[in-house]
Formats: sequence, C-alpha cells, structure tokens
Amino acid sequence: MPPEIDTTKPSIARVYDYFLGGKDNFAVDREAAEAALKIAPDARDVGMANRAFLRRAVHYMAAEAGIRQFLDIGSGLPTQGNVHEIAQAVDPSCRVVYVDNDPIVLVHGRALLATNDVTTVIQGDLRRPEEILRNPEVLKYIDFDKPLGLLLVAVLHHINDDEDPQGLADRFRSVLAPGSHMAIVHFFNPGEEAPERSRIALASEETFNKHLGTGRWRSREEIRAYFGDMELVEPGLVPLPDWRPEPDLPPYGPTCYNVLAGVGRVP
Repeated sequence: MPPEIDTTKPSIARVYDYFLGGKDNFAVDREAAEAALKIAPDARDVGMANRAFLRRAVHYMAAEAGIRQFLDIGSGLPTQGNVHEIAQAVDPSCRVVYVDNDPIVLVHGRALLATNDVTTVIQGDLRRPEEILRNPEVLKYIDFDKPLGLLLVAVLHHINDDEDPQGLADRFRSVLAPGSHMAIVHFFNPGEEAPERSRIALASEETFNKHLGTGRWRSREEIRAYFGDMELVEPGLVPLPDWRPEPDLPPYGPTCYNVLAGVGRVP
C-alpha cells in the first residue's frame, strides 16, 4: 500500500465506498459509517441515490445537452456507473478528468483507466481551485473555451463555512463557457419546513463532524446560491431521488430527502 494512504483516519471516499457495498475501505471507515447508520439507518440509500443521480445527470449532459468534456471534482473511488462509462456510452470521444484529494482514489483510478486515452485522474482539492484549473493534466483534456460538464456531487457539503464554499463554487463557475452545465448534490437541512427531518439533519451533522471532521447540512437558499445566475434545468433543485427519477426503482429511505440535487446551465 502506498505510504501516503493513511489507514488510521476515516476517509470520506472510503466511507462512501462502504455505503455502496465496495471493498476499498478499512476498519476505521466502517466504524465511521456505522456511527452514521445509527443516526440514519437508511444512510446507505443516500450513497445509492447519489450514484443514480450522477448517472442520470451525466447522461442528460452528454445525450441531451451535447456536453463532450467533464470535470468531476471530489469523484471518490471508482464504482459501478462511473462518469466516463456513462458519457462515453453516448460518445466514446467524451473526455473526463476525475479529481479527488484522497491518494487511494488516484491509485485505483489510474489502474482502472490504464487503457483509456480520453480519461484521466489527478489528485487535487476543491479548496485549492487554482491548482486544479491550472493543472497541466487538466488542461490537456479540458478546453475551458468549450461547454463543460462540471460535477460537484456530494463535495461542497464537506467544505466548512470558514473555508468559503460559496467563493469556491463562484470560482469554478467563473470558468464555465456558455452551454456548460454544473451538477450539485448537497446535504440539506429543511428547518421549519420539516422539523423532524431537520432534527435528523442536525444529529447527522454532529455525528459526521465527530467522525469525519467535516459535513454541513445547509438550507435550500444556501445551496441554490452555489448556482449563481445559472438557469436550473427542470425539475430544479429537488430532493435527490426526485431529479428526473428512473421508473420502477424501489423507494429510497427518508434520509435521501435530506439531500438536494440540481443541474444548472450557463446561458
């Protein structure tokens, strides 16, 4: 195992992997995941619903909006239905760059993509946007003068308030050419709109911060603001399972409704 991979601290990417039934996780990750399950027993559903949304959003961008390049920040560990697989099923020439700050993602991603010459993975951190936007590997694959599919899926809620998530979203949005799309998934606290779900959101936030160090359940207004003046694609900013749902899927648990998802478009 590469020395830079720390198996003594839980990793968000590996916790998600555990929720998705993957094997690329360690005891410390499973411990953190099980703590979350005590607060929200259906938390695994969130991982599944998140991946399902990602597949739908990427397919929409590639098949309906004509996007041919994707930047996936906070991509997590490779699993079934990766961005490049969805996009390249529409058009094999679609270029994809995965970015994650966990070194284990780099190791697994490079192994997966060894024979794919239009897809790459780099190590980078959303909190340091210039290092991503100026990365030579990113610039080799992504032309920021053309429409881009920017994926900030289940990553902004891991940015603390004092790390300026709005400023980070604004910076990445600022490089998007007309016709670009941006997908966001974010933990949601409905407040007085749904008091019981708000209670679960607050308890989940406490558990997340205790075990993983970062996790914020924000209001609808805060999440909507990340899109700036982008046009929201129908059906707008909605609970995770409700964004263009696939037919005949089994119902997701209620915790999925404490997560909002949306896709914005640059006019």
